[in-house]
Amino acid sequence: MKISNVPTIDFQTAKTDPSQLKLLDSACRDHGFFLLKNHGMQSIINDMWQSSEWFFQQPRKDKLAITRTESIPLGYYDRELTKQKRDLKEVFDYMLPKVGGEDFNQWPEDRDFKNVMLHFFQEASTVAAQTLDLLFYALNNDQIKLPVGESKTSNARLNFYPVSDPLDLSDQAKVSELGDMALHHHTDPGILTLLLQDMTGGLQAKSKEFGWIDIEPEEDTIVVNLGDAMQVWSNDQYVAAIHRVLKRTNNSRYSTPYFYNPEGNAVLKPIEGLSSESDLYKSFTWKEYIQGRVNDNYEDLGEDDIQIERFRVS
Repeated sequence: MKISNVPTIDFQTAKTDPSQLKLLDSACRDHGFFLLKNHGMQSIINDMWQSSEWFFQQPRKDKLAITRTESIPLGYYDRELTKQKRDLKEVFDYMLPKVGGEDFNQWPEDRDFKNVMLHFFQEASTVAAQTLDLLFYALNNDQIKLPVGESKTSNARLNFYPVSDPLDLSDQAKVSELGDMALHHHTDPGILTLLLQDMTGGLQAKSKEFGWIDIEPEEDTIVVNLGDAMQVWSNDQYVAAIHRVLKRTNNSRYSTPYFYNPEGNAVLKPIEGLSSESDLYKSFTWKEYIQGRVNDNYEDLGEDDIQIERFRVS
């Protein structure tokens, strides 16, 4: 279902264009999705696509050699759970390398792959920070001290959605059955996500007005969706985007999200002066929140992963 309330925003002109700001504001209040064009990242995005396809086409044993675990949370994974259901996808997760601390990144041996991914990460970090500034500007609050994100706590992921289960029969018997989606409905925990999707389609968002709507692919654009931290900061003026990915039936799908997150020691709470309403959330820390979301990726804990509703003022 194509809805005009998923606007394409010109990254270079939106801040000085009231009509674009109005479209942006409307979308963020309804479903939390919009597209960015003229973002300046297309060259490194093209390189990223080539490297992503190269990685997922590697022999399975080579990918499994850098499998992520609960103690090493970055690398390859092929049995992730969302809403207690196994997703039909393979992923590769990475962050900026730690300087002077333990680095959990696991890279394939091809050095070009690492270089491309780090270059992509750096450019995405810059665009994400500028996009957050645009969002706050759309809320029309230039005089308030506003929180920022942090590239060191952010992460990127390569997604591959195959048409069939990547696990063999013996592995399938050890894990949860596949659910009815390639990626089940959820919100992202951070501030905002920059998502690159190929032209295959399948991404859907939950609109307050229209129900499930398609986020249709558009050449040379970045899909942006809001996360839980943004909903809390804005005191529910802007919504964390509920989204899902339909199963692939004929063509596999690639996508790459960059998750822009709060600072490591951030306390999440409504920003003072940003809303005229009473605070709808109690304060909580980013560290406790993200850990609760990560834990449920590895095993079925018997309940949905942690949500911001847990911190809502009753």
